[in-house]
Amino acid sequence: MSVSVEPTSVEPSRSHSAPANAKEAEALRPHAENAFAAELAALAAHDDRPRPPRWKLSPWAVATYLLGGTLPDGTVITPKYVGPRRIVEVAVTTLATDRALLLLGVPGTAKTWVSEHLAAAVSGDSTLLVQGTAGTPEEAIRYGWNYAQLLAYGPSRDALVPSPVMRAMTRGMTARVEELTRIPADVQDTLITILSEKTLPIPELGEEVQAVRGFNLIATANDRDRGVNDLSSALRRRFNTVVLPLPESPEAEVDIVARRVDQLGRSLDLPAVPDGTDEIRRVVTVFRELRDGITTDGRTKLKSPSGTLSTAEAISVVTGGLALAAHFGDGVLRAGDVAAGILGAVVRDPAADRVVWQEYLETVVRERDGWKDFYRACREVSG
Repeated sequence: MSVSVEPTSVEPSRSHSAPANAKEAEALRPHAENAFAAELAALAAHDDRPRPPRWKLSPWAVATYLLGGTLPDGTVITPKYVGPRRIVEVAVTTLATDRALLLLGVPGTAKTWVSEHLAAAVSGDSTLLVQGTAGTPEEAIRYGWNYAQLLAYGPSRDALVPSPVMRAMTRGMTARVEELTRIPADVQDTLITILSEKTLPIPELGEEVQAVRGFNLIATANDRDRGVNDLSSALRRRFNTVVLPLPESPEAEVDIVARRVDQLGRSLDLPAVPDGTDEIRRVVTVFRELRDGITTDGRTKLKSPSGTLSTAEAISVVTGGLALAAHFGDGVLRAGDVAAGILGAVVRDPAADRVVWQEYLETVVRERDGWKDFYRACREVSG
């Protein structure tokens, strides 16, 4: 027996309205549909292209929302993802089919960021989220029970607690599963029936929940970090995999870091960072050289530390430095403000990584023109 659902009972999007209350307006990190509500509303107003069932925007408008652009009325849509356009187009197109989307990449390639903004643009709600960890239970993906109701009245619809995936199925919306490879393999495989049959059996009630049109799922995963569980071939076949690469050029990475630091800084009331600031370029240069194992001029080979030194970590280092400058300095980001953050990001293994860092400082940073202040600041915190 199937559970009857109302195909038209989709909750209104919060992305086209002002924050519902003061608490939402004061959120430290608003959901994408709230933070970029004006852009989503402007896109919807100018979007005259066909939309898949229950999509808030057409695939073209979703891609424009992620990649940025200017609308006919002059409204500027800020880029949410800086990278190859084709990657975004393939991801959006996948969500318009019956295939689920797997965003794969090393840590720090904006998988979670892209996942959230895709869900916000497609469904107007990015909160139908399962956060994958080593302790994620099967109930987080399928459903759980209100045990007080269960003990008092036995299995019933009132006692059932739907998961975010189940809610997305009944509403025709986009669900998200973060860090899929962190979830134990037997729990991962709970998704196989959902993705292949578009149904979720409830054996205790002799019923099932069938997904309505508009439902799809975005998962993120990486296969380089420690503690990951490989996806079974059966589950991987249910996904269309899109690999998110690291930024191709230093300029692209500097642009990404500057944009995110500006967004985070505004939410934390930190001073603005001038475009093209030297310290952002230095942090990005250090991370890229150590990550690639060679200097930007190609002349010196380097040892790489054990950490990933991703773009996300560069953003964290610069944001931390900006906070130091604001609260314990004159508000201007300088080498001394980012030095400690760089040390913490590079030296994860106190023995091996410290040797790599010291060698990099002495052979590369010390000899680089215009980096004397950076060298002194890093030497001071390195001890």
